[in-house]
Amino acid sequence: MTALAGSTPDAFWATSLRRWNTVCWLLFAVMAVGLVAIDRPGGSKYAALALLGGVVLSYAVLDRFPSNPVVRPHVYLSVLVVALGGLAYLRGNYAALFMVTLPHYWLFGRTPRASMAFLGLATAATAAGSVLRQGWSVEFFTVTLVSTLIVVAVGVLIGLWAHSVVGQSAERARLITELEQAQAELSEAHQRQGAADERERMAREIHDTLAQGFASIIVLAEAARAGLDSDPARSAQQLRSIESTARENLAEARELVGSPQRPGQAAAGSVAQTLRRTLDRFAEDTGLTVDADLADLECDQQTRIALLRCTQESLANVRKHARASTVGVVLARQPYGVELEITDDGTGFVVESSSGFGLDGMRKRLAELGGRLTVTSSLGDGTRVLALIPVGVSE
Repeated sequence: MTALAGSTPDAFWATSLRRWNTVCWLLFAVMAVGLVAIDRPGGSKYAALALLGGVVLSYAVLDRFPSNPVVRPHVYLSVLVVALGGLAYLRGNYAALFMVTLPHYWLFGRTPRASMAFLGLATAATAAGSVLRQGWSVEFFTVTLVSTLIVVAVGVLIGLWAHSVVGQSAERARLITELEQAQAELSEAHQRQGAADERERMAREIHDTLAQGFASIIVLAEAARAGLDSDPARSAQQLRSIESTARENLAEARELVGSPQRPGQAAAGSVAQTLRRTLDRFAEDTGLTVDADLADLECDQQTRIALLRCTQESLANVRKHARASTVGVVLARQPYGVELEITDDGTGFVVESSSGFGLDGMRKRLAELGGRLTVTSSLGDGTRVLALIPVGVSE
């Protein structure tokens, strides 16, 4: 019954009943040989052969062509019911065929109700054939009817149990399939989210490093070109700043495409030293006054990088938008962590209407470390940026 192996629970039945079907085919052959070689010629012999031939033909077509529109499973069962009733009437040797084909009612009935209905019809047909052949007798009630009912009862119990097992197996298979599908979808979602997070991280790093460096180079180059005739010394200094910024950008680019240091392996270092170099460069490039109060704090590399990026982004905004004259930077240790405050006396802006990538990038960078960013500003009153990272620090 390999033709039915593509469906469930038919696949289960086809696998488990393959040997039984071999016995069924052998029985068909033995019955045919017996009817031809042993029985005497006569109308009943040919009628029995015709009934057996109908069963064999419909079963063969169903086995070879399971999707045949003419011989469907219920058609085969109907032919089997008629053949059993006819053999019980003509020969009385239907018992072997009845028992061997008993699993077919459950295999081809599709549902327990249909299987029991066809099994009941087969039982009624064989009983009616036996009554017509031998009449109502004690032998019929004590031997034929009782043995038939016992076989049918056992078949019903086994069939219902098998259907229950198949149903449970099918349900388990469905749940396993759904679980595997959910796991695959979850893995795919994790991969997509991981790729999106990595793209966002790279975009933030590029914005905070390379993009800011290129913007600084452009501003310095424009200033140097404008002052070539009037202030060549200043222009020379600006060209040196361009060179330094370009070298720093090159180093940042190499770091981005290299293997970043893992957070757990990050070395501790002074935040103040890192920020001081950035502030000195900013004051040198812009000519603005920078008031810095930087506590000498030791913290891990991830915290230093986050504070440095916040400082760089804030200074870049001052350079591009604030039109300020003074910038104040305070780095302090607080009981709840490290606090970085950057203020300017520029034109200010409306925080709620700001949609720039820089502020959002700072917020996300700090959030990854459990920190937060607070920006306070209004038109004409300057800007205050407060970054807080709740980490343990030591002097």
